[in-house]
Amino acid sequence: MDMYVIGLQEMNCGIMSLLSDTAFEDPWSSFFMDVLSSLSFVKVSSVRMQGLLVLVFAKHQHLPFVQILTTKSTPTGLFGYWGNKGGVSICLKLYGYYVSVINCHLPPHIANNDQRLEHFDRILEMQNFEGHDIPNILDHDLILWFGDMNFRIEDFGLHFVRESIKNRCYSDLWEKDQLSIAKRHDALLREFHEGPLLFPPTYKFDKNSNDYDTSEKKRKPAWTDRILWRLKRQPQASPHVPSQQAYFSLSLRSYVSYMVYSISDHKPVTGTFDLELKPLVSAPLITLLPEGLWTMEDDMLISYSLSADFLSSPWDWIGLYKVGLRHINDYLSYVWVGDNQVSSNSGLYQVYINISDIPETEDQFLLCYYSNSQHSVVGMSKPFKVSWWGREEYCGGLEAFVSSPWPPD
Repeated sequence: MDMYVIGLQEMNCGIMSLLSDTAFEDPWSSFFMDVLSSLSFVKVSSVRMQGLLVLVFAKHQHLPFVQILTTKSTPTGLFGYWGNKGGVSICLKLYGYYVSVINCHLPPHIANNDQRLEHFDRILEMQNFEGHDIPNILDHDLILWFGDMNFRIEDFGLHFVRESIKNRCYSDLWEKDQLSIAKRHDALLREFHEGPLLFPPTYKFDKNSNDYDTSEKKRKPAWTDRILWRLKRQPQASPHVPSQQAYFSLSLRSYVSYMVYSISDHKPVTGTFDLELKPLVSAPLITLLPEGLWTMEDDMLISYSLSADFLSSPWDWIGLYKVGLRHINDYLSYVWVGDNQVSSNSGLYQVYINISDIPETEDQFLLCYYSNSQHSVVGMSKPFKVSWWGREEYCGGLEAFVSSPWPPD
């Protein structure tokens, strides 16, 4: 596994919770960072709108090739002004390819299908990127769209639906699933793919149980929680036009729900994908050089070089991290490259970073170069150890990261 994309809906969105999460990391983000950092995943980006949250994690070696272009919130509740319904999105560049991730919560109730479809279209239309050099979302290489879409099962009565679920006769229910019906009539929606619904409907359950709704309302079960994706159409090959150099392919490995979780009246759904691509960007914008890392007293000397098309900023910085970092803000020490540059010669730059507050340890470390203009890590070292004994000695083991084919072995 190289990336995780996580979407939640109906998080605690009371005013005190929102104020707390503005000042501190929200509990769900902290939980996922704690779990995934031990597996070498780093939180790349997140965006929240009231009860909606989307998180993107990547293995740390991919960070120089994951550029966060923009995040966006699109409220559709209360005439488009309230964020209890709507979508949150992250637009990123992955090894040079455009990828958009959208987490949504659409209107509920079986009679509001037209409103759901209208909100789906509205969220898509609002994914404009004025002021950014980003193509229209329909020209992105991948749109990954998921969430509580709230589509229901039409016509069939409660007893028939429950008996079909009990007997695992899901095929009878697929024909009356509102999303499946809509895809048969809407050309754009038809371009979004979905795996087979081979798991029980994920809504509505009594909390802390696997029993479908036993309240007075006795809501009819439905597949409300869905994962869709859309790949950009590849141009047709022509004998007069050279073949495309880009290659980007996504295939579904599994699409399942988890009955074991019962803290919600929904059951969570996951999709696992295999992504194959030919990198359009194969070298990081910043190379941290192995022969440039030295420690002397309380300072470490770092050498690095810039690619020809990278525009540095005085607000760029290099951070020193322990391997296992949760987020780019988890640095142990950092240095502004604009203010602390000590030499520059033939494209090679050097800066000192203070390590006086770092305890002597056998842990491994990483260096990351963060670009303020790109809001992303654009260069990263391989893991290395600091030679605490005799700091004047060279600390070997630091090499520039070079990308490997996706996914790596």
